[in-house]
Amino acid sequence: MEEKLIQQFIDYLDCYCEVLAPMQDDDEIKETYLQKLDEGRKEGFFPILVTPDEILWECLLMNSDPESECSEEVLHHDIIDAYRKKMLGFTLPDGGQCVDGMISERKEDAEEDGFDWEEEVMGEFAGGEPLHQFLSYWNYETRLTAPVILACIPVENPWEIYAYLPFGGWNECPDTLELMAVSKYWYETYGAVPAALSHDQLEFYTQETVEREAAKDLALEQYAFCPDRVDQCGEDCSIGELADCLSKSTIWYFWWD
Repeated sequence: MEEKLIQQFIDYLDCYCEVLAPMQDDDEIKETYLQKLDEGRKEGFFPILVTPDEILWECLLMNSDPESECSEEVLHHDIIDAYRKKMLGFTLPDGGQCVDGMISERKEDAEEDGFDWEEEVMGEFAGGEPLHQFLSYWNYETRLTAPVILACIPVENPWEIYAYLPFGGWNECPDTLELMAVSKYWYETYGAVPAALSHDQLEFYTQETVEREAAKDLALEQYAFCPDRVDQCGEDCSIGELADCLSKSTIWYFWWD
């Protein structure tokens, strides 16, 4: 079943893919990704590490090919291609304005729930751990990575990856156009590129860490974009802790419950 599902994903993606088998040490995965990232900038593609499973499969088809009814037997490539062209053809909303709107919503939610924004949500700029390795493809039961597809998406800009992998639009996870808009904004501001995803996780890679002052603003944006990154990560987590993490990290991690 696993091999069949992987092949379904490769067929759906319809681009050059490499399958990286489970391993104990994921240095090879990151090295391969970085090599493809360098190649892609010269050859006209952007790589992304995809952890395939049934939930992600259903989400991709729900967004791009709803007539398939999530069947692996009937892929309508003409419909999928039309969806991708449609997404790539849109004039994107301003990503900075998108996150500003999300921040306003989070502040309103905190006020309604009786939280003190500065003390309980923002918190102190301290306690963040550096993050330089990807997390989304690990199977913590086997202590191995899951099978990963490294897909070389044939797009000119990294934020356009979501036209090929429209995994959002459920619960608090932004939809395809919001993902594209915010990712464009973060790429132009920080050089961050979407690098890895599973059905409920998304990770960005950036060559440089973010300076301390900029990290405060970025952490607030990331919280607004994905509240679970703070709210579901323990009682001691706060936007300040996330800012401290970002000031030391080249991987940005998001998870939606």
